[in-house]
Amino acid sequence: MSEKIKQTAGRDQLGEFAPMFARLNDDVLFGEVWNEEAISVKTKCIITVVSLMASGITDSSLVYHLQNAKNNGVTREEIAAIITHATMYVGWPKGWAVFRLAKDVWNEETPALSDKDRFQKEIFFPIGEENPYGQYFVGQSYLAPLSSEQVPMFNVTFEPSCRNNWHIHHATQGGGQMLVCIGGQGWYQEEGKEAVALREGSIVNIPPNVKHWHGAAKDSWFAHLALEIAGENASTEWCEAVSDDDYLSLE
Repeated sequence: MSEKIKQTAGRDQLGEFAPMFARLNDDVLFGEVWNEEAISVKTKCIITVVSLMASGITDSSLVYHLQNAKNNGVTREEIAAIITHATMYVGWPKGWAVFRLAKDVWNEETPALSDKDRFQKEIFFPIGEENPYGQYFVGQSYLAPLSSEQVPMFNVTFEPSCRNNWHIHHATQGGGQMLVCIGGQGWYQEEGKEAVALREGSIVNIPPNVKHWHGAAKDSWFAHLALEIAGENASTEWCEAVSDDDYLSLE
């Protein structure tokens, strides 16, 4: 689930002079077209840069879209290849002009995004800080409290291969937990049952008093919302870690 793109430049700069144009820019172009999900935002950034390059536009609008491309994961190596490829079709002077702008945007002084930062761009909710319950996890996890009202809710993020220990949400009445997966790929398993693969959009209903574990796939970051269901005499019992042999056998 990626964050919705919002734009106000049209209304900020032309709202009084050209209100219809401002609405088309903010609400249609950015509000609808840029948020259409058939292709990724990164792909849309590349298409936009090449379109402006082909039109010979090298003003601040191209700089904006180059920066937008970088912010959405286009690397320096990728943009160099994109501009070089487009140059073969739209003309050598246009390639030179765009490279001069791209060099400033992808300057070497800008630190590369970490894997955590890249994954943060893929999910809507914050990753948060290192998990204070890390002693009950194998690998690195992060916790972001989202709500303490009505139904307590947390975003739990797992680095690749990270998983929590077997555990049980005890309750004499009510209780249990619900997971809503918001990014990456992971696993959920109840004791005595086969592990279930999880991906963005998966929902897991965990009954009370059932031993289980959940975590990331071996080669993927993973994040889910954890919703604590109210119950009487509710508590969490942490058990043994998931063995490496059992975890690594999952495919």
